[in-house]
Amino acid sequence: PVFAGMNGSAIENFSCVIYNVFLMNCTWQAGRDAPADTQYFLYWQKSRDDEEVECDLYIKDENGRNMGCIFQNVSIGTETAYFMVNGSSKDSLIQFYDEYIDLYKIEILTAPLNVTAHCTRDSAGCIIMWNPPLTSHMRKGKCFQYEISIQNK
Repeated sequence: PVFAGMNGSAIENFSCVIYNVFLMNCTWQAGRDAPADTQYFLYWQKSRDDEEVECDLYIKDENGRNMGCIFQNVSIGTETAYFMVNGSSKDSLIQFYDEYIDLYKIEILTAPLNVTAHCTRDSAGCIIMWNPPLTSHMRKGKCFQYEISIQNK
């Protein structure tokens, strides 16, 4: 059955972020009613055409339980990715957790690059220039909006 396993044993508070262009960090908490020996395993599938891949770099808590994962070399496409965390315990069946996520929605962008300011003493003021931040899914700099906060005049 799809929801086989003890109620309250599936993970909670699942969250993923993509940062530094190609790193993805996913974290979760153990189910509130999961047995103490429960171990969790994360699998993800970037798109329907890709193979399902298990995490190969787990983040462990003080008891050695997998509570997160770091993925390297992640590229962001326009398709929705599928995430599934299942668990095992010698005491009972553990419910799985799954979620579909649009990867571009969880990316934390880097700051703009090569920021320069050229100021003159006359009334011309300052010219501030920069390059768009690095990202793996947007190719056009015009997709970004910027806000400048001038602290000292």
